[in-house]
Amino acid sequence: MSPPATDPRPGLALPRLSRLVVEAVQRNSLDLSQVSVLTEAATGPYVVTPVLAALAGAEVIAVTRASRYGSVEQVRAQTLALAESVGVASRITITDQRDVAIFAAADVVTNSGHLRPITAEHAEAIRASAVMPLMFEAWEIQAGRVDIDLAGLHRRGVQLAGTNERHPHVDVFSFLGPMAVAQLADAGVSAYLGRIAVLCDNPFLPYLEAGLRAAGATVWSAASLTELLDGDEPDAVIVSLTPTGQAVVTEAEVRQLAARWPTTVLLQYWGDIDRSACTEAGLPFWPLDDPGSGHMGVLPSRVGPEPIVRLQAGGLKVAQVLLKPAADRTAADLEYLDPLDFAAITNDGAPLTDASREQGER
Repeated sequence: MSPPATDPRPGLALPRLSRLVVEAVQRNSLDLSQVSVLTEAATGPYVVTPVLAALAGAEVIAVTRASRYGSVEQVRAQTLALAESVGVASRITITDQRDVAIFAAADVVTNSGHLRPITAEHAEAIRASAVMPLMFEAWEIQAGRVDIDLAGLHRRGVQLAGTNERHPHVDVFSFLGPMAVAQLADAGVSAYLGRIAVLCDNPFLPYLEAGLRAAGATVWSAASLTELLDGDEPDAVIVSLTPTGQAVVTEAEVRQLAARWPTTVLLQYWGDIDRSACTEAGLPFWPLDDPGSGHMGVLPSRVGPEPIVRLQAGGLKVAQVLLKPAADRTAADLEYLDPLDFAAITNDGAPLTDASREQGER
């Protein structure tokens, strides 16, 4: 049985995905035996999430819904094909119903796209002994990463933690540079011998710089456009600014860029840009289509399934650690966790809005 091909690249072929899933479970010593996991079933590289959990020993309910990436039946076929290839299809139940009852039955609830929004009603249903691993680092919540009633979950006593994406067994941040190199190529700009300015105010910066330099680029960076404008004209400005819910490069800044560096390409890596303003000013930009508020302009899957497999496995490892009594967690366990500061992220108790950098094939 072969899943419908939503991505024809051979690196996402079933035999290779199967190997990557097995290796990820082994690398992280992932063990969810006798645990019930509620997560999503999705397409593309995100097909791996329920399979990783099941391969780690969990009984899995995976919620899906029809989207532009595929029908419910296509998602079911893809998921079960991968699950069968590693011998865990019997542990996965796929549903398109997001009933409160399935939230109440789970030991682990992920914050995956098809489970959201997780409202006050869902938060109240999740039992206090359950845990929720967040499939990203804790600081990213402050960018409005999720539509989850975090305050309600906190009141219930549900344990939550972010995933340390820089853990050596996860190491997702090391893909940020190659993603930028690929996005530049998509825009028609060579990283090799290219002059690349990086506009960044977050922990992505050293990984972007290292990846670009490794590809042969001359790189300089700043946290504000004013600082960059004092330098030489680059081939591209990579915008990697923490999303704010509005354009992170203002209309006035777009006009400044177009006047000073008319041939420079404005590359939206993370953080919204105003495409209308760019068009009006005559400033080249990429990608041409808006990826959606707060979403990345390049998907991690652009460089293959590895970053997705690693991140999802890391998130499930966070669940494994949170399920342990605190006194039993080893130093090695704690290295996977990125603790949450609830005072900083709950926005006075209001659910946060979705602005996800992990949004992709679903």
